[in-house]
Parts: sequence; structure tokens; C-alpha cells
Amino acid sequence: MLFAFPWFIGFSLFIAYPLLASIYYSFCSYDVLTPPKWVGLNNFITLFIEDDLFWKSLYNTVYFIAVSLPIGIGIGIAIALLLNLNVKGMPVYRTVFYLPVIIPLVVSSILWIWILNPHYGLINALLDMVGVVGPGWLTDPKWSKPALILMRWWGMGNMILIYLASIQDIPRQLYEAAELDGATFWHKFSNITIPMISPAIFYNLVIGLIISFQYFTEPFIMTNGTPVNSTLFYSLYLYRNSFCYFKMGYASAMAWLLFVLIFACTLFVFKSSAKWVYYRGKLE
Repeated sequence: MLFAFPWFIGFSLFIAYPLLASIYYSFCSYDVLTPPKWVGLNNFITLFIEDDLFWKSLYNTVYFIAVSLPIGIGIGIAIALLLNLNVKGMPVYRTVFYLPVIIPLVVSSILWIWILNPHYGLINALLDMVGVVGPGWLTDPKWSKPALILMRWWGMGNMILIYLASIQDIPRQLYEAAELDGATFWHKFSNITIPMISPAIFYNLVIGLIISFQYFTEPFIMTNGTPVNSTLFYSLYLYRNSFCYFKMGYASAMAWLLFVLIFACTLFVFKSSAKWVYYRGKLE
């Protein structure tokens, strides 16, 4: 207990107290400079009834999750299957796909600002070579969210690595038995590969949900919510209310709503996992 005491002090001061204080502040009007004033449910009522930007930020976040996460899982599995092939130079290919993970988010965000530049960016230059006029990407409200989704797919090396490890753990005997019965690639993929890696899919889905709901760094650096609030994500709007407008009570209410939303979505995934996640012990 004596050796653990410094940790308890740190936990109490920097985690437990802020957590409990934020619950209280969510029912207060608090600007940091003056004492908090109790307003009851006013912060929550304002969020749901009067604040259009709250709904806009929530829509942007849900859109980002609904598009990036399912397609990203599919792309991750496809790349993991390719990286599992027995071809020359495979360690190099695996390293290349994992490299974006170790690049700091600030650096990669600045890099993608250049790549997505509508005038001299790499993507539009490649499109121009085949006669296609590239969009405005980060400057066009219709393309700003897809641009950030594209960047998210670029940096999913962790997800690919987990899928690759899960695929390599599948017993070879299952594929051999399926081949003897005349199974095609699709039959093996849908009846062996997907069920056997479903725990990895479940893990990546839960982690992806939690991280995506808190998506902040990339839009903050690359667009800061522009154009026309098309990239104003929930966490970015929460940051603005707390550290730009000094509406700490209002931001605390947003933070707890975000917690409830993440908890509800995660609970739903856990409850549904019994129908589609399979473990080797059950299959054997």
C-alpha cells in the first residue's frame, strides 16, 4: 500500500476528482473564471433544443463512423489476406502498410493537407493524368468528410496487423478439408476465414467505435471544422465550447452525452456479438 500510495494520489487528483467534478459542472453555468452557478438541466435542454451546431457535429461524427468503419474493416481484412500470401519480399510489404501508424498524427495531418490540395496535391495530379478533374477535397463541403475518411483508411496498420495475426492462427486443416470437399475461395472465406477471425473483427469494431466518436486531431489541424462546418466533429465542437468559449459546464454536459452514446453503442455491439462472433472452442 505504501508503494501504491503515489498512484492513488495521482488517480484521485487527475482522474477521480475531474470525473466527479465534470458531473457537477454539467448541471452548472461555469466559465472557469467565476464560481459555477447551478442551472439544473438547462445545459442539456439547450443542447437538444437550441444548439444547431450540436446536431451538426453529431451528424458529422455519425456519418464518419457509418462510412469509415464498415468499409475500413472490409479493406483491412482484404489487405491482411494479401499480406498473408507466400510471395517474395512480403516482410517489406507488411512494413510499408504499418509505417503510417508510427507517424505522429500532426505530421501525417500536415502531409495530407498537401496530398489533398486541389491545385498541386498528389491525388488531383494523379487524377489529372487520366483526364479526371479532381474535387476540392478539404475546401468542398461535399468532399471534406470523404477526404478525412480516406486519410483514416491510410492509417489502419494496427487493424491490419491484428487481422493478419488472426488469419495466421487459423488451422490449415480446416482449409484442406474444405478443398477436399470442392469448396471455392468464397466458400472458404465466408465459412472458415470470417468465422475464425470474428473475434478480431469484434475487437476492431469496438475500438474503432470508441476512437471514431472521439475523432479530433486530424480535423482540428487540417480543417478546424471548415468548410461550412462540414468537418465540425463532436469532439472538436466540445473542445471549442470548453477552451475557446470557456463554457465548461456546457462542455461537461456534452462530454457526458458522448460517454452515454459510446456506452450505448458499445453495449449494443457486445450484446449482438453472441450471434456473429465465434471462438475456436465453440467450433471444435
